[in-house]
Amino acid sequence: MTGFFRIAVPLLALLLAAVPAQAKSEKYVIDPEHFSIALLVRHIGYFDLVGLFTEGAGSFVFDETKPEVTDIRVTIKTESYFSGHKKRDDHVRSADFLNAKEFPEMVFVGKSSEKTGDRTGKIHGELTFRGVTKPLTLDVTWLKSAEYPIGGGLFGGKPYVTGINARGALKRSDFGMTYAVDNGLVGDEVTLIIGFEAQRQDSK
Repeated sequence: MTGFFRIAVPLLALLLAAVPAQAKSEKYVIDPEHFSIALLVRHIGYFDLVGLFTEGAGSFVFDETKPEVTDIRVTIKTESYFSGHKKRDDHVRSADFLNAKEFPEMVFVGKSSEKTGDRTGKIHGELTFRGVTKPLTLDVTWLKSAEYPIGGGLFGGKPYVTGINARGALKRSDFGMTYAVDNGLVGDEVTLIIGFEAQRQDSK
C-alpha cells in the first residue's frame, strides 16, 4: 500500500492541476472612448431622427461562462445630446424634452438578466429619467471578449475587453415628455441604442 500511495498521490495532484479553474464573475467598466448612446424618434412620421449622447459611464459584473450579467448601472449625461443641428439640440435639451438643466442624468439600473441564445439575452431593469422611474428591457448581444490588441487601457497594459450592443424601446410620455405627442409632430415611442467596449477591472 505504501508504494501505491507513493504513486497515486502525485498523480492525483497532477490531475487536479490540469483541471481549469472555474471562471468567476468579474467587474467591467465601460470605456468612455468606446461608448455609443443613441436615441431614435420619428419626426412628423417621415423618418427616424438619430440623436447621440456624447457623455456616459457605466459598469457591470459579467460571468462569460454562463453567460450572466449583474450589477448593471449606466449613466447618461442629458446635456450631452447632439444631433448636428444647434437649434434643434437646444430645444431637445430644454424642458419640452430632456429638461437637462433640472435632470442632468438619465440612469439605467439592471435588475435581472435572461439568456435567449448563445450570445443574446435580455436585461430587465429600470430607467430613471426626468424624475420618473419606469421598467425598461434591453435586448443584448454579446459580441466579443478577449485581450485587447492595443495597450493603454483604463487600467494600463493590454486590457481584457468585452463588447456589447443593446437596444430597448420606451414611451417618452411615460416620463412626462408629452410635447408634440398629440399632434404627431414628434413620435412618442423612442428607441434607445447602446454599444460599448468594457474593460475588466483586474486587467493588467
